[in-house]
Amino acid sequence: MNILNLFIFIPLSMLLALFISRNIKQIRATMVTGSTLLLALSVYLTIDFIAQRNAGVSAAQLYCDSWHWYPTLNICYSIGVDGVSVAMILLSSIIVFTGTFASWRIKPQTKEFFLWYTLLTLGVYGFFISTDLFTMFMFYETALIPMYLLIGVWGSGKKEYSAMKLTLMLMGGSAFLLMGILGIYFGSGATTMNIHEIAALGNIPVNIQYIFFPLTFIGFGVLGALFPFHTWSPDGHASAPTSVSMLHAGVLMKLGGYGCFRIAMYLLPQAANDLAWLFIILTTISVVYGALSAISQTDLKYINAYSSVSHCGLVLFALLMMTRTACTGAILQMLSHGLMTALFFAIIGMIYGRTHTRDIRKMQGLMKIMPFLAVGYVIAGFANLGLPGFSGFVAEMTIFVGAFSIDDIFHRVVTIIACTSIVITAVYILRVVGKILYGVPTDSEHLKLTDATWDERFTVICLIACVAALGIAPMWMSNLIGGDVANIISNIQP
Repeated sequence: MNILNLFIFIPLSMLLALFISRNIKQIRATMVTGSTLLLALSVYLTIDFIAQRNAGVSAAQLYCDSWHWYPTLNICYSIGVDGVSVAMILLSSIIVFTGTFASWRIKPQTKEFFLWYTLLTLGVYGFFISTDLFTMFMFYETALIPMYLLIGVWGSGKKEYSAMKLTLMLMGGSAFLLMGILGIYFGSGATTMNIHEIAALGNIPVNIQYIFFPLTFIGFGVLGALFPFHTWSPDGHASAPTSVSMLHAGVLMKLGGYGCFRIAMYLLPQAANDLAWLFIILTTISVVYGALSAISQTDLKYINAYSSVSHCGLVLFALLMMTRTACTGAILQMLSHGLMTALFFAIIGMIYGRTHTRDIRKMQGLMKIMPFLAVGYVIAGFANLGLPGFSGFVAEMTIFVGAFSIDDIFHRVVTIIACTSIVITAVYILRVVGKILYGVPTDSEHLKLTDATWDERFTVICLIACVAALGIAPMWMSNLIGGDVANIISNIQP
């Protein structure tokens, strides 16, 4: 069996096991076993991929597989990975694994929650291993649909409104995306929907590209929080339960950036080059607007949600620069932001579970009450503002160096504008840290609060270790993705 099929088989087996589970112990055992297997499998895949590549074996010879699914429409179940998708699979496994422990005490309807959570996981893995446009779109939709119930049933605050807003906007993006995919398929004249075969043909007429590149890029960009289609994101993040926020911001939003790079830019290269300036302006707005909006928020989740808009905007910004350095930085930023924002949302959820508020005006002196969670929040904040030694510094430096290396006024001006987000990020992170962690607790009830439990500590420690590992030793990841980024860029550049 192709190892990639296990990323579909294991979640399907988890769904079956959860369906027949009768008590909380069986549910937890299923989730821990399944998420651990997926993490171990992704680590093995990463190690094997690197070893085989060093031995001179191409990924196409190792993992690619295809069989006809619906021959009448030339739809195949085609799977395969390169360094970029392997990195995304590894990120997904880490977030799914830690999210399982962050949901250890989820109530009510624990069984139903994990059923939808696992279905979302299935969609994410299927998306990253697919090389057929239709199959990729199918798994994309599979990942989006569970979000409505996960937020609407188990969320907090304006959860019904947030769930509906998120679903409608993402479904609108999916409609754009479906039109873009059909335009690519019929415009290419291909006899298959395989991404690599369509790219190899390279015969999509320019006038067709001008029509369907904006549709495809916006379709994926909605999920990547592209301005002005980002408004669903803060509400969705703020209302989602902790593990769903972790998976949503940490992994699901990466489907947007990955799709823009892998499909919109890779398959429609001439339109990508000619229209990049327009989307660079929009992404620059996302980067600065998201950071400025975070300053004005008083809800911890909204602060992190708008921060995600800024950092995901930086991913699309870097991809549109279309240099190897900038695009490598974009992939590193996807990994970095996925880990950092998962850590943030995990700690915020743990704090909220004790204080029953996310309003920074009502919290003070948490460092004395729950020191473990407070230190974890400080570390997450330092990583988010790009402190050397953490993943955020490596990713952002790579992006800005790659973007500024383009020798023209437009690209250098927008790069300087985007760089201001670093300063703005420092302002809102240090403001929150100073506000809620230090000082004397003003509420006597807060003095009775407890620090993190064992499962919460395990989640936080795992994510901090990953953020630090990527920041201290980034070259192995850069080498993993660098060659495949260069291959995609060579197809995009004129």
